[in-house]
Amino acid sequence: MADQLFYVAAVPFEAARKVEILPTDHRASRLHGHSFIAKVRTEIQRSSVAFPGAELDYLRDALLSAVAPIDYSLLNDQVPVPTDENLARWVRNRLSVSNASIVGIQSTSEQGVDLAHDDRAHLWRKYRFEAAHQLPNVPEGHQCGRMHGHGFEVILHVDQDIGDSSMGIDFDLIDQFWTPYQEKFHLACLNDIPGLENPTSEMLAGWIWERLKPGVENLSWVTVYETHTSGCHFDGEHYRIWKEQRFESACRLMEGPGNDRRRSLHGHSYLVRLHLTAPLDKVMGWTVDYGDVKELFKPTYSQLDHHILNELPGLDDTDAASLVCWIKEQMADQLPQLDRIDLYETPGCGAVLSWGKNGPALPV
Repeated sequence: MADQLFYVAAVPFEAARKVEILPTDHRASRLHGHSFIAKVRTEIQRSSVAFPGAELDYLRDALLSAVAPIDYSLLNDQVPVPTDENLARWVRNRLSVSNASIVGIQSTSEQGVDLAHDDRAHLWRKYRFEAAHQLPNVPEGHQCGRMHGHGFEVILHVDQDIGDSSMGIDFDLIDQFWTPYQEKFHLACLNDIPGLENPTSEMLAGWIWERLKPGVENLSWVTVYETHTSGCHFDGEHYRIWKEQRFESACRLMEGPGNDRRRSLHGHSYLVRLHLTAPLDKVMGWTVDYGDVKELFKPTYSQLDHHILNELPGLDDTDAASLVCWIKEQMADQLPQLDRIDLYETPGCGAVLSWGKNGPALPV
C-alpha cells in the first residue's frame, strides 16, 4: 500500500451541556460540564500553507477558530442536542480545512467519538484495572518471566454508521457489558483466570474480544495498554502492537521565511509511536516483543534524542512530515512488521504516516 500522510491536531475547550434526549434519570441529561478536546485528522495540500512545516500551526489554528464560539459556553445554545457525535459534526461544519477525514470529540479522559466524513462514528470507552501477571514462555532471564504487575488500561471501540442520528451506543451500555470483567481483572493475578495462563497484551485483547463481541455487535477493536508506552489492538483478525518513546530535540524549519520564528533554533519534546502488524506467535503469545522493538529502535532514537535534528544525515528539513518519513527510512529494514508511525511535536499535534495493507488501524 502506498504511503498515506495525515496531519493531526487537538485543542481543548471548556463547556457545559444537557443531553435532554437521554432519559430524565440519566446523569448526562442534567446540566453538567466537561473539559473537552476537539481533534482532527486530515491530509493537507502543499498549496494550503505558506511553507513546508507550517501545516501543524495551520491545522491547529483552524481547529481553534472552529471551537472558539463554544469555548466556555452552554453548548445547548449552539447545538440543540449536544452529544459528542453532534459536537463533532458542528466542529466539522465550521472547520475551514476541507475534506477532513476524521473529526473527534473527547468529552472526558475515558471516552470520546471520532466521526468520519461519511458519518461513521467510532466511539471509545476506557477502563483501568490493577493486576499481576507473568509470561511463562519467555526465555530465562527475561524480565516478564518474573511475576510483576501493571495498571492495565482497556479501551473498547464501537464502530457504527449513525447516519443523521444524534448518538450511537450509550457509553453506559458499554459499561454494563464491561463491569463483569472489571470485577474479574481488578486486584487479581491474570494467570489464574482460565484462558489467560499466558497473559500477554495480545492474549488478553483476544480473550476480551471473544467474550464481548457476541453482546456488543458493533465492537470493532479491543485495545490493551500494558504500560503507558506500549499496548495492543485486536479486531478479531489482526493484532497490532505499538511502542512509543519521547525524544528531546532542537530544530529549525529551513523553508520558513526569514522573519518567521520557526526558522530560528527552537525545540520540542517529541513523541514517536511505532505501530506493527504481525501474526500471533502461538507459543510466545505475542506478535513482537515490546523489548525487541525498543532495542531495534535504539540506534535511530540515539540520533534523535538531545540533538539538533537539522544535522541528521539524509533529513531535508525538520518539519513533521519530513521527520516521520526519515524515521521510516531508518526503521523499515530493522522492523519489517512496521506499518505506521505517529510523530507528535506537541500534545495531539503531529503527523501520521501509514503504509500497511489494512490502512491506519484506528482514528487519531
